[in-house]
Amino acid sequence: MNQCLDLKGLKCPLPVLRAKKALRGMAPGTELEVIATDPGSVSDFRAFCEVTGNALLESTETGGIFTYRIRKGA
Repeated sequence: MNQCLDLKGLKCPLPVLRAKKALRGMAPGTELEVIATDPGSVSDFRAFCEVTGNALLESTETGGIFTYRIRKGA
């Protein structure tokens, strides 16, 4: 089951910490969509996925809203 987190308004490091907590309870291969407004989250999520072995499938920005699609790793 895929999950979505609306983290608009939260500043670094909260979006990554909340995503990490959500991913902990998810099965490998499932996807988490994260919506954030912190511009710093772009590099934060890229680094987070590289370090944790999760896959950053998509990273987009529209009108100051950043959307990330992350697939939970094994």
